[in-house]
Amino acid sequence: MKVVVRLFFRTLRAVLGPFLLLGNWLTRPKGVVRPPAEQEAVDARTRSLALYHFPTCPFCIKVRRAMRRLSLNIELRNARSDETHRAALLAGGGKPQVPCLLITDADGKQTWLYESDAIDAYLNREFGAA
Repeated sequence: MKVVVRLFFRTLRAVLGPFLLLGNWLTRPKGVVRPPAEQEAVDARTRSLALYHFPTCPFCIKVRRAMRRLSLNIELRNARSDETHRAALLAGGGKPQVPCLLITDADGKQTWLYESDAIDAYLNREFGAA
């Protein structure tokens, strides 16, 4: 029974995934336009961030849309197709759940932030319009 359920959801993802990506592409939000110096400062701050994601996960799409809306250049790490990223997500965060934002502070301390709503709130708080 477990095999049948897994096969069902894999098939569902395979069928719906392209439609989710197409819908996301067609309705992309516009990014925030900042002065070059300000955008450079934001880019410097985002170098310490990495988003572990699956390309067709609806919650990951939600976070990537927020990143685009805020014009954030955060490194994307595909935890579905890249085994090293998946292993790092398991070792650091403790579970293979996506989306997961890896936040590395100036001292090298890493914080693993799960849940799309929590990630969106963090990005809006740190990089949203003042």
